[in-house]
Amino acid sequence: MSTGFHPLTKDMSMKRFEYMTLNIAAGIWNGKIEEEELTNKLNELGRAGWELVSTTNWNSTNELITILKREL
Repeated sequence: MSTGFHPLTKDMSMKRFEYMTLNIAAGIWNGKIEEEELTNKLNELGRAGWELVSTTNWNSTNELITILKREL
């Protein structure tokens, strides 16, 4: 049974997003990440419509890479 949907077809009814990465270097906080400062930054971005999608440690360093998205 065909649904009529093809993943390569541009369907204007689909939600569209923009993405942003945020690099958080622990070194600027004496080798550790300040939870309160990070929380404040994420809350600020959340008020601007950004949603945290993922966070990972980059290359086993003291740097976090966060990926955020917001709907266009």
